[in-house]
Amino acid sequence: MNITFRDRRVSPRHNFKLPLRVRILKSAIPEQRTESENLSARGVYFPTNSPLRVGTAIQVLLKMPEEITGEPTIEWLCSGHVVRIEPFDSPRGNLGVGVQFDCYEVSRPPEHLSASGDWQPRRQTPNS
Repeated sequence: MNITFRDRRVSPRHNFKLPLRVRILKSAIPEQRTESENLSARGVYFPTNSPLRVGTAIQVLLKMPEEITGEPTIEWLCSGHVVRIEPFDSPRGNLGVGVQFDCYEVSRPPEHLSASGDWQPRRQTPNS
């Protein structure tokens, strides 16, 4: 019997090493700084030593590169959940964690700046 492995990803992964700020929601564990191993518009994979489990809700702050979105590099605050954990050998951590984004806020200048000149975030889901 010949079984073929199928990649279930909907959007392509890119091997980008980007700085990340990761926070476990509903946890006293402080924010961690790490670096992505790969990234897409729907998720990220990164090393960590944090005690995560599949299903754990987290937030990831990153600057999404133009190569993925087709738009100038902008900051994304992503909320998601852990979908995969595996052993990983890195100075940044001994676990490799795959996170699927559930929604994200994008910081970009609106068509009309507010009176203070602040940028306003726009909340989206990866499917919108």
